[in-house]
Amino acid sequence: MKCVDLFAGCGGMSLGFSLAGFDIIGAFDNWDEAIEVYRDNFSHPIFKQDLQNEQESINKIQELTPDLIIGGPPCQDFSSAGKRDLSMGRADLTYSFANIVCAVKPSWFVMENVEQIKKSYILKEVIEQFINNNYGLSSVILDASYCGVPQSRTRFFLIGHWGDKHNQLNCLFKEMLSDKPMTIRDYLGDSLELKYYYRHPRNYNRRGVFSIDEPSPTIRGVNRPIPKGYKLNSCDPPNIDLNQIRPLTTIERSYIQTFPKDFIFRGTKTNLEQMIGNAVPVNLAKFVAIGITNYLKNGSKQQLTLFDFINDNKIIKDIQNQFNLPSDLLNKI
Repeated sequence: MKCVDLFAGCGGMSLGFSLAGFDIIGAFDNWDEAIEVYRDNFSHPIFKQDLQNEQESINKIQELTPDLIIGGPPCQDFSSAGKRDLSMGRADLTYSFANIVCAVKPSWFVMENVEQIKKSYILKEVIEQFINNNYGLSSVILDASYCGVPQSRTRFFLIGHWGDKHNQLNCLFKEMLSDKPMTIRDYLGDSLELKYYYRHPRNYNRRGVFSIDEPSPTIRGVNRPIPKGYKLNSCDPPNIDLNQIRPLTTIERSYIQTFPKDFIFRGTKTNLEQMIGNAVPVNLAKFVAIGITNYLKNGSKQQLTLFDFINDNKIIKDIQNQFNLPSDLLNKI
């Protein structure tokens, strides 16, 4: 399928879908530094575009006639990693993504965001919009460490297939999950030449030292050195010599995001840390893409409702209360 990537950043989603066999024909973003990195790594075009200028964006995307639109609208206003503020306007880009999809009408779309979006009225409204535009929806929250990524990173995916029934991919994704989380050692072996490393905690009541024999915590857009006077937390591994501990480098953090070692990153450390932290892990995007491919090849093996799948993973106890969806929409689901 021909695929267009919106809010492409440096290309995590594009690369994952490309590795799964999708034909990425174009990408769109509005951040010059990320666009330069993207161009260094892909042969297809990336266009600088403010996607809030929806009609102009729609006109450009329609010319490409994509079968699939993928994208991760900016998540800062939903994220637990920083100050949430839906009035800041970044969350409006989720509406822009939905408006563009419903105007272009590709056969498929994939929208990625942080898990916390499920608590937002914005998700409820775009779900209504997609259903009213005849998209069958599958919704899942994935822990990347069970999807080929050595990182405990949970992300929400909403997948739409025009004219289809709802919840067609849920069971397929569940069957694809690995039996245990992937550790850094599982993925990189001993190539980092360390056993423990420092990852700056959000507050000093949390641990800051981690082992490569566990999944990495979520790679964020900042990477700080060990502060002077840092004292080991009770949750840190015991008997650690802090003089022997360091943070992961910027490029090492890109490996945890499953970018390949030949992926070209250039720019300031601050910009690279942000674009790497904001990226969809390559292997997580590939996991979702393979799920779509498996569905196209084999169909849905089992009908699970959206409610059953989410409750089975103990993520949302009552989706009706979470999203406050109208009863007529719930009857469609």
